Amino acid sequence: MIDDNFDEEELHPLSKRFRGFLPVVIDVETGGFDSQTDALLEIAATTITMDDEGLLKLDKTYAFNVVPFEGANLDPAALEFTGIDPHHPFREADAEEKVFPELLQAIRKQVKAHDCTRAVLVGHNAHFDHGFVMAAVERCQIKRNPFHPFSVFDTATLSGLAFGQTVLAKACQTAGIEFDNAEAHSAAYDTKKTAELFCLIVNRWKDLGGFPG
Repeated sequence: MIDDNFDEEELHPLSKRFRGFLPVVIDVETGGFDSQTDALLEIAATTITMDDEGLLKLDKTYAFNVVPFEGANLDPAALEFTGIDPHHPFREADAEEKVFPELLQAIRKQVKAHDCTRAVLVGHNAHFDHGFVMAAVERCQIKRNPFHPFSVFDTATLSGLAFGQTVLAKACQTAGIEFDNAEAHSAAYDTKKTAELFCLIVNRWKDLGGFPG
C-alpha cells in the first residue's frame, strides 16, 4: 500500500547521497595482518552526517580497546609498530563479544537516524579493516551486521587521486589536515583523521561540481 502522505523531502539528505548507505569510518589496530588468526586490539568508528548545505562532517565516534580472542596470534613486530601492550593492566579492554554488539547497535541506530538502509565501511586501505571487522563479527556470531558485506570506500585510493598521496599522514598533510605522528596508530586518532580526509575529498568534489551538483 502506498502512503500518499509520505514525503521524500522528510528523509535525511544523506540517505540520497551514497545509494542509501551511511559512511562509517573504521580503523583497527591488530596483532598482525591476518584477520582470521591475528588479534584485534583496538577498534574505533566515526559516523558521518550531512549539514544543511549538503556537506559531510564528522558525527559520533566510538572507540574500544579489545581483549585478544582465545588463541589469537600476537606478532611482536606488529606490537612494536603500534606500541600496544595487550596485557597492560590499565588498557581497560573488553572482549569482542561485548565490544561488537555494543558498537554495531550504535551504528544501526545511526543508520536509522539518517534514513539509510545500511552502513558502508570507510577506511584507509579499507579492505584490511573490513576483513578484521567481518572476522570478529563471525567469531561473535552476530546476525545483524549493518555493514555491506564487501563494498567499501578507501581513502588511500581517494587521496591518491585527489592529492597524489596514499599514506594517511602524508595525505592529511597535503590536504591541510593537521596530523600528529606521535598520536598515530591509535584507532581513535586514525579514525578521526581518516574521517576528516574522507569528508574533505567528498566536499571538495561537490564544490567542483560533482555529484550531487
